[in-house]
Amino acid sequence: MPPRISVQFPHKAFSGSSYVHSPLARLSLNPSKTSVRAGSAEARERRRHDPYLIAQSRQRKAANLSRQKALAEEREGSLGNPIYGQSTPFLEELKIKHPAAQETQLNHYIQPEELSKALEYSKNLTSPIENMNAATADPQQAKEAAEQHFEAHKNAQEAINRIVKMSNGNTGDQLRLRVQKCIEEFGRHNTDKTLPPKPASILHEPVQKTPRVGPDTGSPEVQVAILTAKILNLSRHLETSNKDRHNKRNLRLLVHKRQKLLQYLRRKERGGPRWKNLMETLGLSDASWKGEITI
Repeated sequence: MPPRISVQFPHKAFSGSSYVHSPLARLSLNPSKTSVRAGSAEARERRRHDPYLIAQSRQRKAANLSRQKALAEEREGSLGNPIYGQSTPFLEELKIKHPAAQETQLNHYIQPEELSKALEYSKNLTSPIENMNAATADPQQAKEAAEQHFEAHKNAQEAINRIVKMSNGNTGDQLRLRVQKCIEEFGRHNTDKTLPPKPASILHEPVQKTPRVGPDTGSPEVQVAILTAKILNLSRHLETSNKDRHNKRNLRLLVHKRQKLLQYLRRKERGGPRWKNLMETLGLSDASWKGEITI
């Protein structure tokens, strides 16, 4: 009997081709896929897991965000703040605590000249009667009476000044005084005498207007000035009251209402002298009427 030779067969079943044990030979038989279609799902999956592409995308995103921030700051700087404008002499006069305002603005519809005349009249009315008989007159007693009268009048004058002082009044009285100031400054019953008319239209002839009776309280520039006084009052309040959501909403409403009036006035006045006078006196910038206002 011939001797038996032990042969070790591979565990893999025969599929028509010889089994190759070398890894290099295996790569040569089954080459890897090197070209992938650009828009395929496999390409997207590769890009999603490629660390180099991920770092590039993050770098582009950071550059875009920094550029957007720089553009927003540049845009805000060119347009200005929609709430706070530049400080002007008229806005300084609207402040009740301003020294010039304390001298000229009094409460209860009282003028400084009327108050000084009334105090002088009361001083003369309450002065002690002089004794015309020199033989019975007592100079020391007359001097003491005059000093007492002077002290009493001084105390009464100080009390009256405190009562009519606008800084001691409530918010309603202060706002009423600001509204009167805006009417006198921007009312057309006064500005028509100083400002030239707006540029004439070519298509339409000038319309004959009815003479105005009384002060002007309804023109757009007067309403814009009144809204500006209210906006400044609310903004000063919100500087110390951050959680007052009700007044924050009121501030947004006032700002957007002023924006609509400014756009209407600019369209009607064609950027004329009335528009320029309003913007310069109130210190408003383009941010108060251009684009979308977010607060």
